[in-house]
Amino acid sequence: MFQYEKTLQYPVKISRPNAKLAKMIISQLGGPDGELGASMRYLNQRYTMPLRELQGLLTDIGTEELSHMEMVSALVYQLTKGLTPEQLEAQGFADYFIDHTTGIYPVSASGVPFSVETLQSTGDAITDLSEDMGAEQKARTTYDNILRLADDPDVRDVIRFLREREIVHFQRFGEGLRMIQDKLSEHSPYPNNPYAFNTSFDKSCFKRAMGR
Repeated sequence: MFQYEKTLQYPVKISRPNAKLAKMIISQLGGPDGELGASMRYLNQRYTMPLRELQGLLTDIGTEELSHMEMVSALVYQLTKGLTPEQLEAQGFADYFIDHTTGIYPVSASGVPFSVETLQSTGDAITDLSEDMGAEQKARTTYDNILRLADDPDVRDVIRFLREREIVHFQRFGEGLRMIQDKLSEHSPYPNNPYAFNTSFDKSCFKRAMGR
């Protein structure tokens, strides 16, 4: 059960609409490394995580990614609010406007709609946590690219906050990966190489490692 608070995790207050920036930023809503994909990835992976600590980690971060979706959507909404169709066209937003006017729709900066093909849930803790670390770094790179192109201080302030959270998530997933590796190494026939352990083929070893 989620408890919804009617406030953004970090304030979004854009003083100057800019549809060109909105088209870039929307990639972090529906792009291949965006917040929608991150939340779906983590909230689905959590069910097969073998440790309650890891289930909680994925629930916490997956829920926070939902709040980041709100922030990115608020950025896009405020950056296009009040602009005329002519202004939107002049600022490179015409193709999006034709399909969605200025409604929020999850697409990448290149206009490709969101797809679950960009995320994975394998049921293997090491595989999933490794993907999660990669996902956070790819999201951080996207925010870096936005910062390279965005000159609006109101936008840059929010993007910096989101970028910092990607770094924190990467670190927390790294801690979770080390936790599962340590558990498995205690009972694995390959104590120095937890990656060699395959939970699908040695369930008895896995159960001992997880205390089951």
